[in-house]
Amino acid sequence: MTQMLLGIAPEWIPTLENFVVGRNVELLSALRHALAGTQGERMLYVWGDAGGGKSHLLQASAGLALASGQSAICTCGAVPEAAQVVAVDDVEKLDDEAQVALFALYNRQRENGGMLLVGGRQAPAFLSLREDLRTRLGWGLVYQVHALNDTEKAQALEQHAMARGFELTTEVTTYLLRHGRRDLPALLATLDALDELCLRLKRAASVPLLKEVMRNDQPG
Repeated sequence: MTQMLLGIAPEWIPTLENFVVGRNVELLSALRHALAGTQGERMLYVWGDAGGGKSHLLQASAGLALASGQSAICTCGAVPEAAQVVAVDDVEKLDDEAQVALFALYNRQRENGGMLLVGGRQAPAFLSLREDLRTRLGWGLVYQVHALNDTEKAQALEQHAMARGFELTTEVTTYLLRHGRRDLPALLATLDALDELCLRLKRAASVPLLKEVMRNDQPG
């Protein structure tokens, strides 16, 4: 017999603290200094493959700014109004009108001393955007977000499980990394589904339960 699942698992919110750094030490340091206003350059462009942590960093940066009392906003594929900290993800999805708006926002943020953090799949030189916008995005600090290796992914999974309040064994982690999808967001989603199943059944996380979750996640 199973039970209805009560929403008692803590909500997972991306922060700079729960970002598994891997080879992104310099990038994380630059973000912290930019948010604190302790470095001159506050225009940053970060790029990398989907699932590599780019969106995590943009959301976490806006969240930290809000927590410190600054006005901040994070959008995906859209350009918001100006704020002390603005993060725009998936810049390659912007249409012509939005590209003009981002160009104007870039100039406004620089004039007013605000911070602009932009994320995309490719380095600025390879973006299919207006030439003047691509040039602006390349003027500031540009960092590639390096994807995690399996050891770092295991650390991220264990950290995520701890934040949700359950223990993740080495066997479960190894099986998930070996048979699950490679991108971290998909792995974390599978972990969340496993946690919910464990709560319903009142059982500890195990490889058989993980297999059940992964079977249910298959198309059809």
